[in-house]
Amino acid sequence: MGGVTAGPRAADRDPGLQPERTRLAWRRTTLSSAVATVLALKTALHGGPSAAGVLACAVCCALWLAFLGVAHSRVRALATASRPPTLAPRQATAAVLCALALAVCAGVLVSV
Repeated sequence: MGGVTAGPRAADRDPGLQPERTRLAWRRTTLSSAVATVLALKTALHGGPSAAGVLACAVCCALWLAFLGVAHSRVRALATASRPPTLAPRQATAAVLCALALAVCAGVLVSV
């Protein structure tokens, strides 16, 4: 049983177009977050700005910028390395928290 291998080694793996698809997915998600932020701005300023609307809008903009930073660093890593590194747990957590917080801000803007 000592001669049985678990499969091809990770160093021999050809990623194919997977890094390109992942890079495009990050770009699409960033674009959709930008559209959501612009719609939040429009909603907050429609009919006169309120304090809660402006605050929620500012939070949306800050969250979008944070997500943009995470996405840009990931896109850059995917584009520069022949074997891109795995997504760090800290970056994954930041991206998920930004997306969830943007959803909460959207709910606040709809209810205001």
